Amino acid sequence: MKDTQKSTKSTTAIDEPAQGWTADEKAAMKERAKEMKAEARRSADKADGERDVLAKIAEMPGPDRAMAERLHALIKASAPVLSPKTWYGMPAYAKDGKVVCFFKAADKFKSRYATFGFEEDANLDEGTMWPTSFALTELTAADEARIGALVKKAAS
Repeated sequence: MKDTQKSTKSTTAIDEPAQGWTADEKAAMKERAKEMKAEARRSADKADGERDVLAKIAEMPGPDRAMAERLHALIKASAPVLSPKTWYGMPAYAKDGKVVCFFKAADKFKSRYATFGFEEDANLDEGTMWPTSFALTELTAADEARIGALVKKAAS
């Protein structure tokens, strides 16, 4: 009886793109790993966190930078209890070490709009539906008032 050998040829097409993380996503994860190491080495000092956030904001292209600067000032005024920190290379604001809100520049993942978002520790629960993120193309006075109120509530 003769043994038959099976082909070792793959059944998937060679031209199919590999599924996985994009280069931007990998970079964000690497930034988060660096942030976590830095946090472990130093105390969770607000001044260190703010310095890191301001450095990240300074690296952003013009329109993103302008929005991030205004949001940073707005968040500090609306919820001084929140501590600035970087989170996946983005400006974020935490309470008791847990991120409450963050700003994702449009340039971060080559998106057509920036995003201002809230994480699970934000105190925004209202009924069966509440906001978790907003697309931003610019900030108007009305937008700032709405975001200020949401941040204040989220940090309460």
